[in-house]
Amino acid sequence: MFEVLVYLYETYYRPDACPDSEVLAKKLSAVGFEDDEISQALDWLTDLAQTTNALSTVTVHQTAFSFGTRIYAPQEFDALGTPAIGFIQFLESAKLINPVQREIIIERALACGEQPVTVDKLKVIILIVLWSQGSEPDSLLMDELFVDEDEDTPRLLH
Repeated sequence: MFEVLVYLYETYYRPDACPDSEVLAKKLSAVGFEDDEISQALDWLTDLAQTTNALSTVTVHQTAFSFGTRIYAPQEFDALGTPAIGFIQFLESAKLINPVQREIIIERALACGEQPVTVDKLKVIILIVLWSQGSEPDSLLMDELFVDEDEDTPRLLH
C-alpha cells in the first residue's frame, strides 16, 4: 500500500489531479501494482478524505488555540510505538503540523494495520496527509521526511 501512496505523490502534483478511482486503479495496475495493494491504498485514501472532513469541521475550533500536551491512549501507544510518537511530537513542537493534522496523522497511522508503525512509514503517512490537504511541506519538514537517520545522505522515496 505504501508504494502506491508514494507513487501517487510522485506522479500527481495535487490530489485533485488524480483521475477518478476506477481510472486510477487501471493506471496503477498498468504500472505494475497488485490489485490488492491498489484496493488498500484507494480505500485508505477514501478514509483519509472522510477523516479530514470530519476532524476539520468538528475539532478546528477546539484545537486552534490548544497549547496542551496530547496524551496517548494505551492502544495508541502500543500501535504507534515510542519512535513514531516522538516524531509526531517533534513535528508539532516545531510547528510543522497543527493539532488537527496531528489527529489525522494518528488516525491514519492506526488505520494502516501495522504495529508498531515504523518512522519511515509514518513519514509517508505525514506526506500523504499534507498532500491530500494541498499543503506544501516546508523545507525543514522535507528534510525530516527524506533524510535517513542512519546515513548522512538524503534518500529517495523509492
